[in-house]
Amino acid sequence: MARRVSMPAADDLFRPTSDAESPAPDQRPRRVRAVADDTAADVVGTDPGPKRPSGRVRHDEKMTVYVTADELLDIEHARLTLRRHGLAVDRGRLVREALALVLADLETQGADSPLVQRLLDE
Repeated sequence: MARRVSMPAADDLFRPTSDAESPAPDQRPRRVRAVADDTAADVVGTDPGPKRPSGRVRHDEKMTVYVTADELLDIEHARLTLRRHGLAVDRGRLVREALALVLADLETQGADSPLVQRLLDE
């Protein structure tokens, strides 16, 4: 006579690891990226400085960008060049850093930024 094995349910396998009950996904507090607060600059009277990219943290948002084979090769080449200088970064961090630089330049230079000029030339 064959015996049936009792298998755990999916709820048992994928339960929260902490003792506290986890809130539903809609009730979870959103993670907020730590950036300089503009109100703090008004109180202290100093410039909060440039915005920094998020670096190596868990990212809640995702964006897909399609690139050509040559652009991907350029990104890999830049990543390897940085590695030769002692900076081991992944492609995502490289892109976030480059994006932060371009957006900061756009914020400071406005219509005179190279980004605006390149987009106008297209």
